[in-house]
Amino acid sequence: MTGRPISRRELLRSALLGGSALALPGCARENGPHRRLTLATGAPGGPYHAFGHALAAQAARTPPHPRITPVSTAASVDNLRRLAAGSADLALAMADAAEQALHGAAPFAAPARVTALARVYVNYTHLLARADGPVRLVADLAGRPVATGATGSGAQVLAGRLLRVAGLTGGRAVREQRLGLADSVAALRRGTVDAVIWAGGVPTPALSALARQLPLRVLPLEAEAEAEALRAEYGPVYSAVTLPAGVYGLTAPVTTIGVGNYLLARPQVPERDARDVLRVVFDRWRVLLREVTAGARLEPRFAVATGDLPLHPGAVAYYRSVYG
Repeated sequence: MTGRPISRRELLRSALLGGSALALPGCARENGPHRRLTLATGAPGGPYHAFGHALAAQAARTPPHPRITPVSTAASVDNLRRLAAGSADLALAMADAAEQALHGAAPFAAPARVTALARVYVNYTHLLARADGPVRLVADLAGRPVATGATGSGAQVLAGRLLRVAGLTGGRAVREQRLGLADSVAALRRGTVDAVIWAGGVPTPALSALARQLPLRVLPLEAEAEAEALRAEYGPVYSAVTLPAGVYGLTAPVTTIGVGNYLLARPQVPERDARDVLRVVFDRWRVLLREVTAGARLEPRFAVATGDLPLHPGAVAYYRSVYG
């Protein structure tokens, strides 16, 4: 974000103002067993799937034992539609897709009433090509087949925006292949796509495995310029980040674009249940993040930075208990 840093108290004050309007009758239920919460995750092999199943397992082991059932999905856009329709109680989604849903921007037909529990980690944009292939610069993608994420995924939303700000539209448009992570990896290995755009934690295990089998070129994004272009057009959910040396065979750091991942809830989820899910998240964050992004930490001051999305009243109660 740009401008003056926002203090923890200001974030919580904003959360209280946004979240109070979302408190619904029945949200404050405190007695009886936890209701079972359906958590929309992502495709098997991806980071949302790993995080969601880890959260469900840790919730079963960690008092006060909220009951979570993870379900596999196409990820962010699909998850947000499930929240809006009431077929999921909790969901993981990228920040850009979540704000689109909140404001009813395409691909969403109407604003969705969604609330945030936490920003849990940052996705790093990966733009990968074969080291022996023709793609050396972003401009080289013009007219070529590129895997841009599965339909219904946040990765596909980000890829589309990135290609637009890079000028790869019209006569210079890439030939988008709407493939999930596993199919993207297989297509790059076979040579049926020339590049893959993926957004995930670092390292992403499937990409680490590919890099051990096939020399890869990780294309740098001129992070400050491209992140600024994305922010100017779509809002302040994008940031400049760095893929560290050592991952995917990199001998030096590579600049790229970061976007947060949110753990979300329907406003109708009882306050106690939302609060208790967060207790598990913060008690067990090392386990939860281990499979999705190496070396990351989760702290309340990071977690409450959820942009335009108001915090769920149960999340407000949890963070107030943390801050005192």
